[in-house]
Amino acid sequence: MTLIKSISGIRGTIGGQPGEGLTPLDIVKFTSAYGTWVRKQQPSLQRPRVIVGRDARISGEMVKQIVIGTLTGLGIDVTDIDLATTPTVEIAVTKEKAQGGIILTASHNPKQWNALKLLNNKGEFISDKDGKDILSMAENDQYGYAEVDNLGKVESKDYTQIHIDDVLALKLVNKEAITKSNFKVSIDCVNSVGGFVLPRLLKALGVKEVVELYCDPNGIFPHNPEPLPEHLTEISKITKESKADLGFVVDPDVDRLAIINEDGTMFGEEYTLVAVSDYILTHNKGNTVSNLSSSRALRDVTQKHGGQYTAAAVGEVNVVATMKQTNAVIGGEGNGGIIYPDSHYGRDALVGIALFLSHLATSGQKCSQLRASYPEYFISKNKIELTKGINVDAILEKVKEKYKAEQVNDIDGVKIDFANEWVHLRKSNTEPIIRIYAESSSPEKAELLANSIINVIKSMI
Repeated sequence: MTLIKSISGIRGTIGGQPGEGLTPLDIVKFTSAYGTWVRKQQPSLQRPRVIVGRDARISGEMVKQIVIGTLTGLGIDVTDIDLATTPTVEIAVTKEKAQGGIILTASHNPKQWNALKLLNNKGEFISDKDGKDILSMAENDQYGYAEVDNLGKVESKDYTQIHIDDVLALKLVNKEAITKSNFKVSIDCVNSVGGFVLPRLLKALGVKEVVELYCDPNGIFPHNPEPLPEHLTEISKITKESKADLGFVVDPDVDRLAIINEDGTMFGEEYTLVAVSDYILTHNKGNTVSNLSSSRALRDVTQKHGGQYTAAAVGEVNVVATMKQTNAVIGGEGNGGIIYPDSHYGRDALVGIALFLSHLATSGQKCSQLRASYPEYFISKNKIELTKGINVDAILEKVKEKYKAEQVNDIDGVKIDFANEWVHLRKSNTEPIIRIYAESSSPEKAELLANSIINVIKSMI
């Protein structure tokens, strides 16, 4: 059993003993702390409102009932939008003028996991300071509940169509060009909320035909739900055999987007943001942001359009903060996360799909041809499992010292920029591992660089 408490939320495996897994008691405790924090943000407001939505994982309904019951017990009104994507919940917070939101999803983690992702009144993930305040309140049981006449009330609302309508209303979403292209699109939605959202979105965009794979939102993931190439062999085969123009793959909460070329090859998760940014920058000059573990290709594309690229610490909240500081017109993360300020400051696969299809439709190219037009980089993604007694911070300091002659960035772990390649080491905020990302001009060189650093770390351990 695992329970991971971080500033952005609480993530754990369902069951076990309190404090060791995400049990009902833990859900009550952390929801109570969050609800108390919400009330403190606007103490003059008698009845704050919080939006609650969930992905389709098996434990979702159970967790939702506990969360809603706890919030109403605190005297907070709840808008229950039930099965909804993460970006849908984010949009609902601002549209409902709510004081916060909770998304019940463990993102790409397997089915035994669930999590409480916490939003502020802007529909954005809470800050580092606010997260620490909430964790402190939970640790010290600093919350009180409402008396019977002041209990919160619950209303239910479907926000999927509202979100889709918002996407279609974006200025750079070219529905006319998409419709004229007569696209045939395959999708793999890993039996979560994307299974009913993506078909509706694609139909609304004017896609001619949709080939559906794993679109029953029953929470039984047919393969590892993280949209990595090794998990996407089936959709790759179906895309090629059905003669689809491209394929889309989303994770369980639909904030990450991977793309399959018409020939069944991977467009590359890193290049989702690169392609969408190229389209945006063609029509709207400006700056871009991605995290330290993302490809150099975005920097290259941004500079080609005369903009400035900035790297942020890993984590959506950090990318958003840097985007606001640099007035970026597009940003995100190399895991297929698109953040488009004209829509909202959150990773949104629906926005990504609409913008990518607009780009492909107006380019006149096949999906594989569009991919070939971008700078060629390859990332090797690795991890080392943590065990008791390992001082990760001390190891990272040793690595930093060892490579001090290179360009080193330590705002988030340690990133070493060599002349033609880079490696980034950081302790994960959501899993007990060290992530090691390396990028170079070929898969072999990236793998070689990653393995050399792994060997250095193992020697230090």
